[in-house]
Amino acid sequence: MQSLLRRGASLFTPSPSPSPSQSKPSTPAPNARPIRSAEDFTKAPLPETLFDKTDPATDGEECEHDCATCTIKYPAKFDVDQEDELYGHVNGWSTHLLVATGKTDWVRDVADEEGSVMEAVERGGVVPSNGKLKLSASNMPVPDEYHAHEKGQQPTTVLLLPSFTIIDHVTPALVPDLIRNYVNPSVTNTTPLNGAPAPASEGTEAELPTEEQFVTSLRSRPCPHAAVILLCSQKTRDARCGQSAPLLRREFDRHLRPLGLHRDLDDERPGGVGIYFISHVGGHKYAANVIVYRRRDFDWYKAGEAQAPESGTESDSSAANASVSDEGASQCIWLARVRPEDCENIVRYTVLQGKVVKPGTQLRGGFDRERGLISW
Repeated sequence: MQSLLRRGASLFTPSPSPSPSQSKPSTPAPNARPIRSAEDFTKAPLPETLFDKTDPATDGEECEHDCATCTIKYPAKFDVDQEDELYGHVNGWSTHLLVATGKTDWVRDVADEEGSVMEAVERGGVVPSNGKLKLSASNMPVPDEYHAHEKGQQPTTVLLLPSFTIIDHVTPALVPDLIRNYVNPSVTNTTPLNGAPAPASEGTEAELPTEEQFVTSLRSRPCPHAAVILLCSQKTRDARCGQSAPLLRREFDRHLRPLGLHRDLDDERPGGVGIYFISHVGGHKYAANVIVYRRRDFDWYKAGEAQAPESGTESDSSAANASVSDEGASQCIWLARVRPEDCENIVRYTVLQGKVVKPGTQLRGGFDRERGLISW
């Protein structure tokens, strides 16, 4: 009986792969030079040059042949475009804002939701000074106490990427504060790691912080996750997104659990991988779209714990963690045509190591702030 149990358990155990603490930075780009500013970023001409492609000789086989547990399948008529070239056709962005709604589907254009933070961000008239802001509604939970407010005044939580910053108690009226005090000074997709915030986008002047600017009731804290996986779930835009997102989440969860990286929506333990459903990102004919933001050091928070003052108060610990988490995501890897059978390798190689298994057929774009490469 014990041998049978061990055999059964082995079916759910992934093959050895680098632990989060062992994950290594990507290979330096050819003719690499120090990445000091946004101007040092260059467009990777091919998908294989933006992110490392897995190599069976060093990474092992691309499939564990664990067919007994690979049971999640798409519907029989789940058909996506296989002909278009994916890479190089994504419009660039500088920062990405996820707005907590607690929902997995939304009106066709999320900015049409009257009285919402999404509406205020899209149509409030305050434009970020550090480049294009990508806006997504998400299924991040809205704290219970926020629901007592009237429509149009209800606060919510937002996650700002690539800085991995959570801002609490955001209301539509406070969106200008959000943009001026948190988005504008934030690191962007072309901020070198450990560098200063990127300059303002062309044609605009950077907003210099003023004493008045920072008088706001908004408060921020570091996102506890080492990586986030974003899945388009908006079935009002395409039924395939509504079908694929829940199935992919189940499969990602299955492979994250044995590694101790699974996190539920309300699980804010340091480290781990958060999985969020988000609104339409474009290209639903390539469903499923999967966007991975990942830190280069999955154990970054441990340095904060070591730096925390002896007093051990929660505020002291939070401050210490914030001081070591400011570099944010090192990479954003946007994949498409993802199927449940791809999830194992996305966890093993993309989430943990920043590599791509099928760059020629699945990679839409992204950035690597350590190597100074972008896809647009």
